[in-house]
Amino acid sequence: MIILITGGSGSGKSALAESLVPRLAAGRRIYLATMAAGDRESLQRIGRHRRQRASLGMVTAERSCDLDGLEVPEDALVLLEDVPNWLAGEMFGGGDEARMLPALRNLAGRCRHLLLVTGDVFRDGGQYDAETESYLEALAAVNREAGALADAVCEAVCGIPVMLKGKLP
Repeated sequence: MIILITGGSGSGKSALAESLVPRLAAGRRIYLATMAAGDRESLQRIGRHRRQRASLGMVTAERSCDLDGLEVPEDALVLLEDVPNWLAGEMFGGGDEARMLPALRNLAGRCRHLLLVTGDVFRDGGQYDAETESYLEALAAVNREAGALADAVCEAVCGIPVMLKGKLP
């Protein structure tokens, strides 16, 4: 099963994704952390997420780009946290954004369950420089592909799951 969870900053999307882990009985549980720790704020966020998932029995794999290089057992549940950070790693961290969609399809085909957390950063109506606009366009493309692949798509709104496609387990 592939589940895409989206939402704004602080919407509860990560907690929602983590709450699904025990419901999706699988073999190995892999938390695919894509944030490159670069500053104090990111280190604090990483620490908070580690504490949140401490009881889930997950093995953490830290990878901000090149997800095709990750070994994933067929019976695994993979929680990818999160798509925007993965894109940032591919675009600005020495990766290659062109390999994201093939890697996403490949990852979805290699594991039993894939939980994808992404961000809704498209509603502010602001105008940005060309590099940021390029990032937003690429994120929208990856989100669309993930939504098409997903069995269920859910938006976290104030910690409340709002179903956009399918059903959560």
